[in-house]
Amino acid sequence: MKIRTRFAPSPTGFMHVGNLRTALYEYLIAKHEDGTFVLRIEDTDQERYVEGATDVIYNTLKIAGLVHDEGPDIGGDFGPYVQSQRLSLYKPYAEELVKKGCAYYCFCTKERLEKLHESGAVGYDRHCRNLSQQEIDDNLAKGLPYVIRQKMPTEGESTYNDLVYGDITVPYEDLDDQILLKADGFPTYNFANVIDDHTMGITHVVRGSEYLSSTPKYNALYNDFGWDIPTYIHLPLIMGKTVNEDGTETISKLSKRHGSTGFMDLIGEGFLPEAIINYIALLGWAPSDNQEIFTLEELIKVFDVHGISKSPSVFDYDKLEWVNAEHIKRMSEAEFTSHAKPYYDKYGITSDKYQLLDEILKPRITRFTQLDDKLAFLGSLADYDISLFDHKKSKSTVESSRQILSDAITILEQTDWDRDTITEALKKYAEDKEIKNSVIMWPVRIAAAGVAVTPGGCAEVLILLGKEESLRRIRIGYDKIKEL
Repeated sequence: MKIRTRFAPSPTGFMHVGNLRTALYEYLIAKHEDGTFVLRIEDTDQERYVEGATDVIYNTLKIAGLVHDEGPDIGGDFGPYVQSQRLSLYKPYAEELVKKGCAYYCFCTKERLEKLHESGAVGYDRHCRNLSQQEIDDNLAKGLPYVIRQKMPTEGESTYNDLVYGDITVPYEDLDDQILLKADGFPTYNFANVIDDHTMGITHVVRGSEYLSSTPKYNALYNDFGWDIPTYIHLPLIMGKTVNEDGTETISKLSKRHGSTGFMDLIGEGFLPEAIINYIALLGWAPSDNQEIFTLEELIKVFDVHGISKSPSVFDYDKLEWVNAEHIKRMSEAEFTSHAKPYYDKYGITSDKYQLLDEILKPRITRFTQLDDKLAFLGSLADYDISLFDHKKSKSTVESSRQILSDAITILEQTDWDRDTITEALKKYAEDKEIKNSVIMWPVRIAAAGVAVTPGGCAEVLILLGKEESLRRIRIGYDKIKEL
């Protein structure tokens, strides 16, 4: 049997990381077995529909690299792949269940249901479940609005197997007679889900663990129709961590109060798509070894359903940052430059400096958005505080910096402008003066960059600035302290 999984999001807004993890696991489960990954848009809840949200789904999957084999935009043998285009499909199935005695017409008004809810009743009281055929025919003849409800067993229990959680047993008395077809003719989410999964040949249903207790409702529908029940894979919750004022931590279901939870929001913050996918894969799943950094192709090879945990996972932004940094470190020079080039262009960096920047920046950044701060010194010389020349660790002081900057200007004016030559010239000066290299390098770098933290050391800063600009800035620094 060829595995067929489906990602069936509703177009209601941005792509939450929980939805994206579901899509990723469905993709990996299918592709690990050379199966088919289907995209289906579930838009029957028109009240929650958001204009443009379908494009968000397409763009997110494309950027994430989760290429679907069938879907609304590319077609396939089981279309249409948008629920609102399948409306003619659902009512006949609902009416078939009525004929079989597995579902019934419910004519309860909105007012009656509201009173029932206000009375404290849990769920529907099955008021219309045992109407006589004559009452049903009379109500239909009058044109009374109705819904079609599922007739659930009232005694016993339902047991099914989930590949993650094992055998799950739910008493039927805990399950409501859910609505299958609404008064407007639209199917409910649960009913359309079952019809679509069966008619599209979906073999493995992957979804959140919140559906564990309601799955017997789905299974009852499969049984009523005489269809094969799919393989279930329920995923643990993703939690968020909040640090309280007293330093304690509170763990709760991941939401926007914990930070960015949308895929595109994380992209906007500088996280790489491949790093986000890598990290999300680890939220609830662990490989058989200790490897943590994966490409999507590597994930396809090693992903195993048995590695999915039952326990909730906590979204850790620090861990995501680390994963992102590891992906950056593994980039080729061309890949790194491709991502960094917008920042290089902003500061007028020429291609002859790309290799140097690849070398000094790659180990120092965790996100490419940090390049703005790293390279800002190239834009203009900061109006820095001369106290920067005082640095205990390097043994630099404002007083020692006066003579050093004066001498450094003379040395650098006569030096060829490459990293090794600049470094050797300043080291030779330190050797002649019998002082530590840092006593020379610190004030020269501060004068040139105007900031204490720079990508690379003294020679790298001078190379990036160029000879003329470096000397101009060092002279400015010398002028600031020579009269003190």
